Amino acid sequence: MSATDGLCLRVLGSLNNVAAADWDACANPQGVPYNPFVRHAFLLALEESGSAIADTGWFSQHIAVENAEGEIVAAMPLYLKNHSQGEYIFDQGWADAFYRAGGEYYPKLLCAVPFTPAAGRRLLVRACADTTVHEFRCAVQYSRLVGEIGCAVDIAANTHNLLQL
Repeated sequence: MSATDGLCLRVLGSLNNVAAADWDACANPQGVPYNPFVRHAFLLALEESGSAIADTGWFSQHIAVENAEGEIVAAMPLYLKNHSQGEYIFDQGWADAFYRAGGEYYPKLLCAVPFTPAAGRRLLVRACADTTVHEFRCAVQYSRLVGEIGCAVDIAANTHNLLQL
């Protein structure tokens, strides 16, 4: 956790650690096309069903950005992975090439919705005047996690969707 400019960046080991209404206010704010796959209920169902949990190689590392009042203003579904199963990325060739070149592809930090090929926003920001600031804070925390964990970065197949508003 870190705090800058009155914002607190938290890493969530489970969506049980955040209120559904707070997450959903960022996932599907007014004026943005509705995406059921980034809803709290959908992502939590993946955890509670045992589909996207540590035992299956999906270590939740979701990012939440809170303002000084404790309100979540931005979020990012994020998983630490030690394999590429359950993704629609098909990066096994990259992993093999990286390994043959002497590198370690895993673990990797994946910004995606597990088991879901649907495109859409992954950098989730509540409708507010400081959208760009909150997007930046999520990206900064993401890069910090990559550095701390020492892992590869994988922002899903449709990288342009990460910042799509």
